[in-house]
Amino acid sequence: MTEKLEIYKCNVCGNIVEVINSGVGELVCCSLPMEHLEEKHEDSQMQEKHVPIVFIEGENKIIRVGSIPHPMEQNHYIMFIEAISQDKKYLKRKYLQPDEQAEMEIKSACIKNNFTARELCNIHGLWTKEYNE
Repeated sequence: MTEKLEIYKCNVCGNIVEVINSGVGELVCCSLPMEHLEEKHEDSQMQEKHVPIVFIEGENKIIRVGSIPHPMEQNHYIMFIEAISQDKKYLKRKYLQPDEQAEMEIKSACIKNNFTARELCNIHGLWTKEYNE
């Protein structure tokens, strides 16, 4: 069974998909089941470069990846950063490219006080942190 906002990856071609609607079927790509990307948290190894951190600047929230800057190179980079409202009705995502800074700015009114910040590293997977103000 798939759940809303879960992320899956094809280990053959590299396709990545996010579930929009929960369902009972299995996600398949290149004739093989896709890998469900498990969310990693701050108790995981390498967390200092991967766990999203939120800063408040005036009326905005800044989501930055890691307490130590994450590499943003051609072969190792953050693919996207996102903020998801607690009720999963609102999502703000920023896609990144190598050589960009691994951060995203959002207006505080867009995503309220309780939300989940996630990021996807092309090598080390999906990382998440819950924020409650």
